[in-house]
Amino acid sequence: MSRRDYYLNKLIEYKDKDIIKIITGIRRCGKSFLLFKIFYDYLIETGINEENIIKINLESIRYEKLRNPNSLFEYLDNKIKNNKKYYIFIDEIQLMDKFEDVVNGIKTDFNCDLYITGSNSKLLSSEINTKLRGRGIEIKVYPLSFKEFYDGKTDKNTAFNEYIKYGGLPYINSLDKEYEKHEYLKMINDTVATKDIIDRNKIRNEEVFNAVIDLLCSQIGCYVSPNKIANTLVSNGFKTVDNDTVSNYLKYLCDAFLFYKAVRYDLKGKEYLKTLNKYYICDLGLRNQRLGYRQMKMTHIIENIVYLELLRRNYQVDIGKNKESEIDFVVRSHDDLYYIQVSLSIENESTRMREENAFKGLDDGYKKIIITMDNNPLIHLERGYKMLNLFDFLLNENILKSI
Repeated sequence: MSRRDYYLNKLIEYKDKDIIKIITGIRRCGKSFLLFKIFYDYLIETGINEENIIKINLESIRYEKLRNPNSLFEYLDNKIKNNKKYYIFIDEIQLMDKFEDVVNGIKTDFNCDLYITGSNSKLLSSEINTKLRGRGIEIKVYPLSFKEFYDGKTDKNTAFNEYIKYGGLPYINSLDKEYEKHEYLKMINDTVATKDIIDRNKIRNEEVFNAVIDLLCSQIGCYVSPNKIANTLVSNGFKTVDNDTVSNYLKYLCDAFLFYKAVRYDLKGKEYLKTLNKYYICDLGLRNQRLGYRQMKMTHIIENIVYLELLRRNYQVDIGKNKESEIDFVVRSHDDLYYIQVSLSIENESTRMREENAFKGLDDGYKKIIITMDNNPLIHLERGYKMLNLFDFLLNENILKSI
C-alpha cells in the first residue's frame, strides 16, 4: 500500500495549527487510510499517546449513532480524560446534520487538533466556510498518481499499461487478478458513482443520470455543454431532457469529485468563457469499466492523466483559447504560468506543427511545453518551445520549473 507521502507531509505541515484540516476527495481514494493509518502511525511514532487520539468513522455501523450531534459531544466528553491535547479524526463528516456547527463546537469545547474527511465539495461552500469562521484548510486527496502506483514495481511500461486500464484507486494496487479488479471497479461504479450521488441529491430519473455519466466518460478531453449533452441524449432516444437537469447532474458529479470541470479562458480577452467546458474523470479505471474497456483513445487518456497530475500538484488549470487555436492547459501557480499541449506523438511533422501553432502569438515569456510519449532527442521544436516526455513529467514533481 502506498505511503501517500505527499499528503502525509501536508498533514504534518498543518499539525497543531489552529485550523481544521478538511481532507476531501472521492470515496475510496484513500482518505481514511491516510488519516486513520498513515497519519495515526506518524503520531504514535512521534510520541503521542494512543489514548489521546480519537478516531470516528461515521460510515461505520459502530459509530452511526454519533451522526447525532448530541451523541457525538457526549461521546467526546467521556473519551477526553486529561488536559493534554487530543487529536480527533472524524471520517465522512457530511453524514452528520449541521456538521459545520458541530465542528465549531468541538474546536470551542475541547483542547484538540481536529481532522475531518468528506467526499462532497459542499464541505467547502462559501456558506460553510463562513460558518467555520475561516478556520478550515483543505487537503485534496486524489487516487494514486502514476508515481505512487509505480512505486515498488520494476517495469515502467507494464505498470503504465495497467494504470491506464484499471486506474489508481488504492485498493486496485493490492489485487492481482484481472477479474478481481473489474469486479471492484464495478462495485465502486454501482455505489460511489451512482447510488450514493442519486440518494444524496434525490435524483428521480436514474436512467438519464447514468446516460450523462456514460457520455462524459466517452468524451473526456472533448468540449461539452449542457445543451450538447441534452441534444445528444434526445437523439439517442430519450424523451425530452432539459438543459437545467443536465446542468444539475454535472454539478452533482463534480460535487462528488467524480469529475472535474476545466473552464475555457480567453487569453486575448482575459476572461473566462461561459460555454463549452471539458470534464475529466477522477480515475480512468472507473471510466473504462463503465465503457466496457472500449474507447481507449490514448491522446484523451494521456490528457486526463496530465490534467489530474497538474491538479494534484496544486496548480490552477484552465483550457486556453488563443484566437482560433485551443491550448490544452493553461497552468498557473502563485508565481508562474505554463502553456501545455498534450499529444501522443509529435514525430509526424504535421502533428508537430499543429501543436506548435497553438502557441502562436503568445510572446509573453512563459514556457510553452508539449507533453508527449516521444523520447526522441532529434525532435526539434521552434521558438524555444519545450518537449517533455510523459514519464519524466509524471515521475518528477518539479520538472515544470526545471525544464
